[in-house]
Amino acid sequence: MYMVTKRIKSLLVLAFSLFLLSFSNIAFAQETAHEGATEHKEEKLDPAKIIMDHIKDAHEFHFFTAGNFHATIPLPVILYSPTKGVSVFSSSHFGHEGEEAYNGYKLNETKEIVSEDGSAVYDFSITKNVVQMFIALTLLFFLMKGIANKYKSGIGVTSAPKGWQNAVEPVITFVRDEVAKPNLGKKWIRYMPYLLTIFFFILINNLFGLLPGSANVTGNTAFTAVLGIISLVVILMSTNGHFWAHIFWPPGVPIFVKIILIPIELLGVLVIKPAALIIRLFANMVAGHIIILSFISLIFIFGAMAKGAGWGFSPISILFTVFIYFIELLVAFIQAFIFTNLTAVFIGQAFEGGHAEGDGHHEAIVI
Repeated sequence: MYMVTKRIKSLLVLAFSLFLLSFSNIAFAQETAHEGATEHKEEKLDPAKIIMDHIKDAHEFHFFTAGNFHATIPLPVILYSPTKGVSVFSSSHFGHEGEEAYNGYKLNETKEIVSEDGSAVYDFSITKNVVQMFIALTLLFFLMKGIANKYKSGIGVTSAPKGWQNAVEPVITFVRDEVAKPNLGKKWIRYMPYLLTIFFFILINNLFGLLPGSANVTGNTAFTAVLGIISLVVILMSTNGHFWAHIFWPPGVPIFVKIILIPIELLGVLVIKPAALIIRLFANMVAGHIIILSFISLIFIFGAMAKGAGWGFSPISILFTVFIYFIELLVAFIQAFIFTNLTAVFIGQAFEGGHAEGDGHHEAIVI
């Protein structure tokens, strides 16, 4: 376990160093992009644009910029237009800044693909968020498959766990004992596969989002919305007649109050609960990235005023950035836990009267 932790720390230090190098190269490239032009016009640093370019989805993976060289991996663009049919090409045809048009398509100011003639376009492109989700799913599958095979062979059952078993087994035990059992009672086994899947899937994407050049998948509302909707479906499938009777006819309150409570209760189940899952994860992961990038931007903001100020503020900015970066590692685990725990809480509330029966057997469940 010590060696695994040591390797992770080394990888994080390397990743953070590359991140700083990447950001500084981008800022430097902005200052030198127009050199050699007939009329040189100094371009001011735009921290907001740089930050948003880092945290939003894109049609390429961008790692660093050195002068006029851009280290990127272009991704396939898949479009359908009623007038042109299906079009498949590389995103590199749009140029690095997306300033070029290709095959009648171009990128607008928000980096969305639109048709030059204004006709409708349906975008099915494989963006970096999609690629990273596939990578996360692949990693999750092979990681868990390898651990499961070890348990089947007796490793971790008749002998001490080895390798990643040492890191994953305490997490699984924690989710079982602190999330599933207290909130789901005797029905906890039924929901453990789902709870563990969303926990590890969110955690892996949270950690990937801290690597230079990677996508901030969990900071995308589309990603968190899908997870929230899936959890809503699971919650609704877990309800019973007793639960809906309380929703549509709350007991123990006057009739005129019931008329007010019914729509509020419905909104709570269908909107507020999934929104709490969606917005919480999205906001926390985006906020951390913005803070990190803001501290780095301060170096170049002070440097634009005076080079001495930029160099003088650099150590302070880097120290705060490193501190927030490690806080983000903690937040990555916390947000995966909170999403999983809230999902279990909402599912447990859907049991309504049946949940109390599970609580009576809570202490008798031992595996």
